[in-house]
Order: sequence, then C-alpha cells, then structure tokens
Amino acid sequence: MRTKWRPLLLFCSLLVFARICNGQSATGTLDITVHITPTGARPEPVRQFTLYILTKSYADIVKEVEGNDVLPTREEFIDNLKCTPQLKKWLKAHDELDLTMPDFDKLVTPIEIMEVPEFLAAYQRSNSGGVTKGMPIPRFREAEREANPEKYEKERQEYIKALKRFVETHPSTVAGMELELAGVNPKYQWDKLHTDHKKRIAQLAPDIAQTKYLAAKADTDMDGRVMVSGLAPGTYWVSSLNMDAASGDRRLNWDVAAKVQAGQTTRLDLTNVNGIDAFSSQP
Repeated sequence: MRTKWRPLLLFCSLLVFARICNGQSATGTLDITVHITPTGARPEPVRQFTLYILTKSYADIVKEVEGNDVLPTREEFIDNLKCTPQLKKWLKAHDELDLTMPDFDKLVTPIEIMEVPEFLAAYQRSNSGGVTKGMPIPRFREAEREANPEKYEKERQEYIKALKRFVETHPSTVAGMELELAGVNPKYQWDKLHTDHKKRIAQLAPDIAQTKYLAAKADTDMDGRVMVSGLAPGTYWVSSLNMDAASGDRRLNWDVAAKVQAGQTTRLDLTNVNGIDAFSSQP
C-alpha cells in the first residue's frame, strides 16, 4: 500500500518544490553598497543607514506633494498684503519686494514718493527733526479734513507739489528712507511663506513616500552593504528620503534608479558620483 502511494507523494512534492522555485525566480534582488569618499581620503562604508526602495523617485514624490500644497503667485501674495492700493500697484510694477534694500532710493522716483502713502511717510520720517534744511513744512492740519475739506485738500496739494520739487532738487534726501520701511516691508512675509512651505514639504514628502510608494526598506551592515530580495520585476528608486549620510566633510543623500529583473541580482553602488550634496538637496 505504501509502495503504491510513493510515486504520487513524490510527484506532489516535486510540484510544490517547482512552484516555490517558480515563485522565487519571478522576483529579483538588489545588492547595494554605500560608500562616501571624504575630500583627500579613502572611501568609507556607510554603516547602519536605512535605505528605502520606492516605486517612484523621491524627487517626483516631492513634486507631487508640492502640487497639493501650492504657494500663491507673487501677484496673489501682493493682493493679500495689508497695505495701500498704491503700494500694491508699485510692487506689481517693480521686480522687488525688499523695501529695505540698501539701493532702494535708486528704485523710487519723486512722484512715486508722493503717490505711495507708505513712501511719503517714510521719506518724511527720515528727514524729520530739522535735519534736512529747506524741506517744505505742511500747512494743512488733520483737524481741518472734515471741518474745512476744501482748504485742507488745497493746502495738502500745495505741500505735495512743493515737496516733490524739493525731492527733485535734493535727491540725496531720499537715501535712508528704506530704514523707515521695515514695518511695511513685504519681503519678511514672502520669505516666511516660502520657509514654512519648505518645512511642510520636508515633513510630508517622507510620509507619502513610505505610505504610498514603499516597496521595501533595509539597513546597511558594517560594510555598508544591504541585500533586498523578493522584489517584483520593474524599476525602483533607492532613496535615503533626503536624510543625510556623513563621512568627513561630505554629507550625501541618494535617489537612484535601479532596474530589477526576475531571477537576477542587480548590483548598485551608492557613492559620491550618484549622491546628492546635502547642502543643495531639496526636501
């Protein structure tokens, strides 16, 4: 009886073994080594460093995250500023947001100083206290704005004309007014907007990479080597998710494509050549 079933048992065993072998041959392996070469030194292995095998490049993942967190355009940003319409118009007409830059006095004309309330106030403050001789003195008073609006507007226009002539004949008096514009300088808000955006991307991109595009991850050994098996055939990206590996004076991260074929081992060396300098890398 036992002799009768032996051929059948042997056939089943061979069938299971064949299926296992076929399953193994249907996947491939990545054999990765990671080395960094400091300036003037020999290559050193990157030990105990986590590598992520992604189905999409990390650079493209960052772009995807940025596409869902779009910054306002320069014009949209200006439209949302809390300032006068005249200043918004001036900002849109000039390729400059920093009103405190040293050469700001070269960007504004006398008529712009008169037309933009923030500029006029800054010019008046920078030349106040009697430091500028011959500067016109306003005769109108704010109390007359409602009590005698015609007189108020007439005297104000006379003052503006006189001040404009003074600025035209004394251009050196414009220098220094940028120091009085710090309180309305939109450059601070613009920089903060971009800094906060960069921080959000740096936080979100690694999470998206690991939850949506992660095929495998593993740590390098003491020789800077790691084997990742069981990968379906296709193109993967070996990434450090913008985390830096350091050796000497070099800090690098990687986002390198590797093609995996069924039943084969693909070797990949991560080095200075295909690394991204940490000081210039994106989130």
